[in-house]
Amino acid sequence: MKDSDTFTLDGKTIPFQPGDTIMDAAMRAGEYIPHLCHNPEFAPHGSCRVCVVEVNGRQVSSCTQPASNDLEVNNNSEELVQMRRSILQMLFVEGNHVCPGCEKSGACQLQAVAYYTGMLSPHFTHFFPRRPLDASHPDTVIDFDRCILCELCVRASRDVDGKNVFALDDRGIKTHLVINSPSGKLGDSEFAVTDKAAHVCPVGAILPKHQGYEKPIGERLYDKQPISVVGDVAANEDKE
Repeated sequence: MKDSDTFTLDGKTIPFQPGDTIMDAAMRAGEYIPHLCHNPEFAPHGSCRVCVVEVNGRQVSSCTQPASNDLEVNNNSEELVQMRRSILQMLFVEGNHVCPGCEKSGACQLQAVAYYTGMLSPHFTHFFPRRPLDASHPDTVIDFDRCILCELCVRASRDVDGKNVFALDDRGIKTHLVINSPSGKLGDSEFAVTDKAAHVCPVGAILPKHQGYEKPIGERLYDKQPISVVGDVAANEDKE
């Protein structure tokens, strides 16, 4: 890497390596860019749009935009912050995210990013969807109401586990997570609790059975420090 291989992020000089995206270089430098669908273990996806930044005056997804010399990246303009809040608000009202009663509360990436961006109310009218709960598997339960369509479980099952247990079906606002099994139930699939796909969900959509609310308030992942300091749910899997 040449000494000149740098760009600026909110005025800070960020070094990068060949093949890096803006997100890659920022994460390595300890600079936080809000995101939901990104996981450094998988190829960039760019679907959640929470990681959008301004590059030389143009908005791009930081997880897919290649880093290059002399880029001027803005991560915290008022326009970006408001856009992120709006995206998060739409995610909250599209599903049934009742944080106080959720087993993942305090260790949920959606909740943590919402706090980080200052999203304190849903703003939009709730959809109140009625999606099924799949408890057919002996070790894992899926609450489809909480799915944010990040496709991390899809990518993990396909690219790491080699099983293709999960997929997204339909288009637009009707897009939803489905199980690739004869009955459409998780219990009839090849899914196992040891799969990578069982441990990448950033929210409370895929949860282990027979356990919950194990850490009291005050000791959960994001209770003491914000996500910008603690990092992603996936990066803290061993601590949970």
